[in-house]
Amino acid sequence: MKKITLLFLIIASSIITYAQNPLPKGKAQINAGLGLSSYGVPLYFGLDYGVHQDITVGGEISFRSFSENYKGIGYSQNVIGISGNGNYHFNTILNIPKEWDFYAGLNLGFYLWNTPNNYPGSNSSGLNLGLQVGGRYYFTQKVGINLELGGGNVFSSGKLGVTIKL
Repeated sequence: MKKITLLFLIIASSIITYAQNPLPKGKAQINAGLGLSSYGVPLYFGLDYGVHQDITVGGEISFRSFSENYKGIGYSQNVIGISGNGNYHFNTILNIPKEWDFYAGLNLGFYLWNTPNNYPGSNSSGLNLGLQVGGRYYFTQKVGINLELGGGNVFSSGKLGVTIKL
């Protein structure tokens, strides 16, 4: 009887842990939305993939276009970003309900600045490393809203968008 009870407890805890993870190992989700930045309003599209019950890796593409005035002259600029990220999700360790997803992680990206040749500023293309913390709320088992705050790179400030599990 003790062996059956122990087996039942192990299976139940495995199911509960699995249910609390918003993105199980081997599953993917897409994210899309708008960013918040001092360099225009970025549009972004990304994909996250579960590699462990608490860890995801992913990639993201972003685009923004903005104008800047310098000494009375307007300069139009575009920035295209391609980045990768890794996040630790706190749902299991903090026993957070499955509708919520709280995470933190690192990102590494290349940002291509398209500026006029006569632009006197210092914006330039390059590699950037940053940090992010974020959260999601899932309205259904597959659709949610996300909010992410970050720093240390061109995409600093934040993002607000939609998440769809595949």
